[in-house]
Amino acid sequence: MAPSAAAADSSPPSSPETTENHLQPFFVLHEASSRKPERTSTGTVKTRKKIDFSPSKLKNVEKPDVEIAKEGGDEGYGNLRMDAFEVVWSKIESTIKDVLRDINANVFNEIHQWVRDSFSTIRSFGMLTFREATQVFPIVTDASSKQLFTGLVLTKNMEFVDDLLTFEELGRHLKSQGCLVANLSSLDFTAKSGIGGCLRSLLRQFLVAPLDAADISILASWYREQGNYNNPVVVIVDDIERCCGSVLSDFILMFSEWVLKIPVILIMGVTTTLDAPRNILPSNVLQHLCPCMFTLGTPSERMDAIIEAVLVRQCSGFSISHKVAVFMRNYFVRQDGTITSFIRALKIACSQHFSMEPLSIILKGFFLEEDRQGLQDGLLLQAMFKHAFDLPSYGRNKMGEENVESFAHCLSELKRSQTRWRTVVLCLYEAGKGDRIQLLDLLCEALNPALYSSRTSGTCTKVDKGHGVSPSNNFPVQQHPIMRKGRLICQAVQKVRDLPIAQLYKLLKRWEELTVDINEIHAKLKELLSVIKLENGRSSRQDMADSSKRPVSRSQLNIEKESRAVNEKAASLIECMVRDYMQPVECSPLHEIVCFKNVETLQLALIGDPRRRIQIDLLESHKILRCSCCSRSGHSLLPSLHDTSILYNLAQEQGDHINLHDWYQSFKSKVCSSRSKGKHKSKQSPLPKKRKDMNEPDKPCEASIQARFCKAVTELQITGLIRMPTKRRPDFVQRVAFGL
Repeated sequence: MAPSAAAADSSPPSSPETTENHLQPFFVLHEASSRKPERTSTGTVKTRKKIDFSPSKLKNVEKPDVEIAKEGGDEGYGNLRMDAFEVVWSKIESTIKDVLRDINANVFNEIHQWVRDSFSTIRSFGMLTFREATQVFPIVTDASSKQLFTGLVLTKNMEFVDDLLTFEELGRHLKSQGCLVANLSSLDFTAKSGIGGCLRSLLRQFLVAPLDAADISILASWYREQGNYNNPVVVIVDDIERCCGSVLSDFILMFSEWVLKIPVILIMGVTTTLDAPRNILPSNVLQHLCPCMFTLGTPSERMDAIIEAVLVRQCSGFSISHKVAVFMRNYFVRQDGTITSFIRALKIACSQHFSMEPLSIILKGFFLEEDRQGLQDGLLLQAMFKHAFDLPSYGRNKMGEENVESFAHCLSELKRSQTRWRTVVLCLYEAGKGDRIQLLDLLCEALNPALYSSRTSGTCTKVDKGHGVSPSNNFPVQQHPIMRKGRLICQAVQKVRDLPIAQLYKLLKRWEELTVDINEIHAKLKELLSVIKLENGRSSRQDMADSSKRPVSRSQLNIEKESRAVNEKAASLIECMVRDYMQPVECSPLHEIVCFKNVETLQLALIGDPRRRIQIDLLESHKILRCSCCSRSGHSLLPSLHDTSILYNLAQEQGDHINLHDWYQSFKSKVCSSRSKGKHKSKQSPLPKKRKDMNEPDKPCEASIQARFCKAVTELQITGLIRMPTKRRPDFVQRVAFGL
């Protein structure tokens, strides 16, 4: 951007007296306010800093954060909210890492066992003496001993960004098992760096020392001399399809010659298909590979696991609204489709929630089990519960008296309703797994407040015999409106009706584990499980007794009819759970504390609107700089503002076309206005004339003002805010951006 007047009028000072006070022109955004310096005997300039020893300042030093927050209003909660965000996000981040580690645990164990078996096979070709192992040339043996054991790990990811963390975690897992591991990126296998770049990267990781020489004999000597010859050497390449084929071929051929001295085992990531090495490497290189195939969990499985742990089970108490969930799903599908981008969007949403909602600090003390003492002591409640009564959800639900007890009761009910909502969503997800229902899609449907109906309109009542269900079971058969509107919910319920009796039994056992906290549903599930056991016993005895040759017996028809009745009871049960317990978070009082709803700010942060952001920054630069001179002047333009900011503010007074001459004269008057004021005030100053002349800044010349004007106009053109003059109208520029 255009430099300030001080930077434009004079060249950068080079004397030692002014070096420490010099700012490079690129970083000068605002002129410092005029201040009378005090010179010491050595000539250096020092500014006086007044220290306030008033009793109010001394008292604030000893006050805790909660008391300061009480006095400061919403702005006083900034530090508390930042601490709460760090605690909550660290919980979310650690949960995501644990989930991804658990998904890949079985595959990592298989890879480690394969590495050990491959290392034993290499050792079976014979042990080398110390002299043979430290020679600078490879050992000549048969062709079978020149093969590299290579593990091809199929990731199935659209982008390699998600694979980086996976292979880093694999490297840590193998290191914990005693392997010597080096992680190489596809950027190490480029034509520019060649085979030397790969070797230098390996030497830096194994020897932990910067080496300019790329010699494989150094690695062989290190492996033998440091006592590492009892452990395998594992080299992990994150994405083979992004590597240069010729460099990777030379790398494989080189290590195949040294495999007896350095028992290297390759692990390479493959994104598309396991036939990718055939498309990259020539046939003579493929002969030196002994491949083994491994497959990681699919991206959809990893995404469902993250959604379940973070947004359904709510490990931190933080949740999102229906509109935010739909936007994040569409952003994940339409943009790059990586889990990394989804986690980044979730972090932005979490940070914006804590910056916008003052009561969000309760997430740290109430919803986290390890830190409840602060809420029980009442410190946070006494300081902040009054804010809760102004929330729209509290007034809409008419919660009664406005006191601390009512506030705490609403929070406990919020957590209780979220626990029941989570249970129903997980039961629906277990039922819909057979139809490949994605948890993210089901989450968007379960968070929709439009699909929720009040309990008074659809309570579970007894039905008569005409509906085909025994009156002893309180399960309605008539479909609820939420079942007609919810596409995925209806699909999961229909899947329960169509399940065979054996799979239904497994599903109900899984539901029994999920509904431990809901006693009434848990009791109904036990009753259904006992009915299924009884029906299975009858059917097995009937199969043994029925030895007639009739194609279909009457007893078999009765068994099928009773089986369908059991499926109907299970479907009616899940419908009752959806109606009575699947209450979205936006339908609960005080949900603003835990739920992020502002999808517009999240969309702006992820997708962005750079031109609008530039306009706002130029027009409201005083809000960003927060200097003393701008705070005193209010919204009026000051000459100390940045040249581009002054020029764009003056452009708001014009129409679509701006006359360059008038624009320049307005800019010149603003820039020179402080000079005349400074001269007028200097006449009243009691300082000596010599001192006044030394402190007065030089008046900018006409050429300097024109140069600053031209540079500021060019910057506005580069940022896309104006269009330069044309041949038809050389004295006018055209405004491009409007609508703020």
